[in-house]
Amino acid sequence: MIREATIHDAARTAEIDVISSRYAYQNILSEELLKDLTVESRVPVHTRWIAEKRFDMYVYEDPDTGIVKAMMGIGMNEDEDKENAFELHFIYVDPAYVRQGIGSEMIRFFEEKGKEKGCREFVIWVLEENEMGRNCYEKNHYHFDGRDKIFKRWGKREIRYVKTI
Repeated sequence: MIREATIHDAARTAEIDVISSRYAYQNILSEELLKDLTVESRVPVHTRWIAEKRFDMYVYEDPDTGIVKAMMGIGMNEDEDKENAFELHFIYVDPAYVRQGIGSEMIRFFEEKGKEKGCREFVIWVLEENEMGRNCYEKNHYHFDGRDKIFKRWGKREIRYVKTI
C-alpha cells in the first residue's frame, strides 16, 4: 500500500535513502562519498522534507507486515521548458525488496497523482550512470529527452527522462 509519509517515517525513509544510494551508486560514487552518507545525517533532512512538505512524500508499506519498503518524493516540475509537468523528484526501494514490482507500482501512483493535478507530462531526473534506475524508467515507458545538468550534491551528470500520457 502506498501512503503519505509522516514524521514517524523519517528514520525509515532516511535509512532507505542511505542503503539504496549505497546499493545503486556503489560503482558511480566514490567510497568516500558513500561512507559520508549516513542515516544519522539524513534523518534531519527527511524530517524537514516531511514537515515542510517540500515534496509530497509517500512510502510503500507492506500491508501484511507493516514494513516500509520504499519511498518517493513527487511534485510539480520546476524546469523552465516543462511548465505543467509533474516530477518524480526521487524514488528509493530498499535493496532487500528490489525487482518485486514496487518501483513500478510507485511510478504508476506518481502518474495518477500528476493526472489528478491536470498534468499530462512527467519528468524524472536520473544520474546518467545509474543503469538500474534508467532501466526501470525505460521499462515504464520514459525516454531520455536530450537534457542534462550537473547534480551539485555529487558533481555527477543527470539526464532527464520524460513521458507524455
